[in-house]
Amino acid sequence: MKKITIVGTGLMGSGIAQIFATRNYNVTLLDTQEKSLSQAIENIRTNLSLMAQNGIGNQSEIEPAINNIQLTMDLEEAVRDADFVFECVSENLELKQALFCQMDAICPKETILATNTSVISITEIAQKAEHHPERIVGTHFWNPPFLIPLVEVIRAKNTSDEVFEATFELLSNVGKHPVRVNKDVPGFVANRLQHALWREAISIVEHGIADASTVDECVRYGFGLRLPVLGPLENADMVGTDLTLAIHDYILKDLESSPEPSPLLREKVVNGELGFKTGKGFSDWSAVDVESSRKGLIEYLLRQLRPIE
Repeated sequence: MKKITIVGTGLMGSGIAQIFATRNYNVTLLDTQEKSLSQAIENIRTNLSLMAQNGIGNQSEIEPAINNIQLTMDLEEAVRDADFVFECVSENLELKQALFCQMDAICPKETILATNTSVISITEIAQKAEHHPERIVGTHFWNPPFLIPLVEVIRAKNTSDEVFEATFELLSNVGKHPVRVNKDVPGFVANRLQHALWREAISIVEHGIADASTVDECVRYGFGLRLPVLGPLENADMVGTDLTLAIHDYILKDLESSPEPSPLLREKVVNGELGFKTGKGFSDWSAVDVESSRKGLIEYLLRQLRPIE
């Protein structure tokens, strides 16, 4: 596979285009707005420059990578000769269904079609593709995709074994860390884990057990430090499944188990407390605080990926 098409130029689309362009794939980037295409190229150039300044790649490699990207506003032109297509449009089921129906009709049967949705069922997205639904698969990248290694490869109801494995191999070849999700369920694997933690974190604040800052500190300075090298199931084996069972027998009945979003979360949204967007959420955020948080995350990720000298 050498011809990669990305449909959509947002943070995810441009980031995925960057991954393949730096690996010398022929990349076609599609959007309906010319301004969005130009902005995507500038974003990629900025990202690559920042990475080079932090010891990941070289400044001399930036323009050759940019030159691997072709821009278009025409769907048929973008996908008709592609070996692999990544869809990165808005999280709207009807929009995605219509797009995959079109691409399924245009593309050669060998072309693999992937959706980068973070929560929507891959099987539902593929529902209106009548020709070759077996070539549709989920590839959930994490933001920012050019820095976070994980990509969840999700098998839809009709995804063939060949497509599933070819997708896994392609992502491995460009330096990502793909994982196989064998069943198409809401949230896949990583988002289910992430939001189980968020539900408990919000509940702790809602019930006055601790404030938001304390909850975040408990993660940052406690078990969060172990997570990059010790996952929860390895940890359970480390302490013993017998101890894990004893703890669960005692504590699980007291953990948040509501299938509905927290009333506190709903109240904040109703009151316009939307976090970074409005300067207030579970904490207060000045413009300086917001910039510091975003910058701190990028700097941390760059440190993790910097080659060991």
